Amino acid sequence: METPQENPQPETSYKDKAWFKFVSNRYVWVLLFFGVWMLFLDNYSYFDHRVLDQEIEELEDNKKYYQDEIKKDEQKIKQLKNPNEVERYAREKYYMKRDSEDVYIVEYEGDTIKKEP
Repeated sequence: METPQENPQPETSYKDKAWFKFVSNRYVWVLLFFGVWMLFLDNYSYFDHRVLDQEIEELEDNKKYYQDEIKKDEQKIKQLKNPNEVERYAREKYYMKRDSEDVYIVEYEGDTIKKEP
């Protein structure tokens, strides 16, 4: 008489497991390769786009600043079309005077008034 075998458990190899089937699928590898390529290696990678987006924001901020400066300059030009304003500007900015006048500039140490550039 033959001896009965004790609860034979079929040995399942790792090839039969679901995770191995998923990892060994060629489409998963292609998708993974494509994702890595697009994130890190491509000319239009995500990280390059982040840098470019930051540069665009900086340039837009510069554009807004220069547009504001242009508006201020246009207002000053409009004011300087008046001869009285031209005289006032020349006296304040360049310390010009009339022939019959003397101009004295008094500056104090630690003066809190800042000069315009």
